[in-house]
Amino acid sequence: MKRKKLKITPLDIIISAVILGAVVYIIFRVKVGLNYKWNWSIIPQYLWRYDQESGRWVANMLMLGVFNTIRLSVWGTILATVFGTAMGLCRVSKSIFFRLVGRSYVELIRNMPPLVLIFIFYFFLSNQIMPILNIHDLFCSRSDGTQHVCQILFAPPVYFSAFISAVISLAIFEGAYITEIVRAGIQSVDKGQWEASYALGLSKWHQMRYIILPQAMQRILPPLAGQFISLIKDSAIVSVISIQELTFQGMELMAATYLTFEVWITITVLYLILTLSLSLAVGRFEIYMRRSEA
Repeated sequence: MKRKKLKITPLDIIISAVILGAVVYIIFRVKVGLNYKWNWSIIPQYLWRYDQESGRWVANMLMLGVFNTIRLSVWGTILATVFGTAMGLCRVSKSIFFRLVGRSYVELIRNMPPLVLIFIFYFFLSNQIMPILNIHDLFCSRSDGTQHVCQILFAPPVYFSAFISAVISLAIFEGAYITEIVRAGIQSVDKGQWEASYALGLSKWHQMRYIILPQAMQRILPPLAGQFISLIKDSAIVSVISIQELTFQGMELMAATYLTFEVWITITVLYLILTLSLSLAVGRFEIYMRRSEA
């Protein structure tokens, strides 16, 4: 198939000129109207710094925030997928009880502000459940190697309880949306597929595992990718419980340096790198799945 050549129209030129003019005007207003002095030279040292003791470059405030955001997003995505898949199966179950459980979960969580959910889990889970389970002492009693691995995968001991609360809160909130994505994907599979698999003598579990879910997966992958990207952006809200993710580090750095625009523009770029990377990876995976089917 011959690719069509991109044609630049006068409307494209006009729109580009308007956007460029708006950017120039905003920069001018910041520079002249606010009497703001730009200082980009100080930003790189808050991304990476040279450690004299170890003799190597190490992550500084903003990159540490990026790594914490990635940890939150990865664990939140895993748990949200588990919650969403389980509740999605409940939503399409023949059992009235399971359908009621799935529907109640979706309606309750989707109509609750995420900030309220985070505070509920933070004050209840961190202050009530964690001390009973003695998680902090158990974490600190491990060997140095184990603590180092746990710190890489999760968070330092002092922030461990808050980190777990943040992950669970994000997972439960995003899981409600994944539930509806999974439900819609399963219900979009043609009814004849169910009937054909039943005629072959497959059990309900084997029908779902080998026939329905593989077909539904390709259909739900694009909206799932959008939800995972949304989770990365929504992770910024856990800064209210002092999780040192990217937004929290940005607020700390802005308060220390007063470089408002430089800091938040840098943070915007870092978030874009995370979300666009995930979007491209999912796009590649979609192409791979289509080639596999072909």
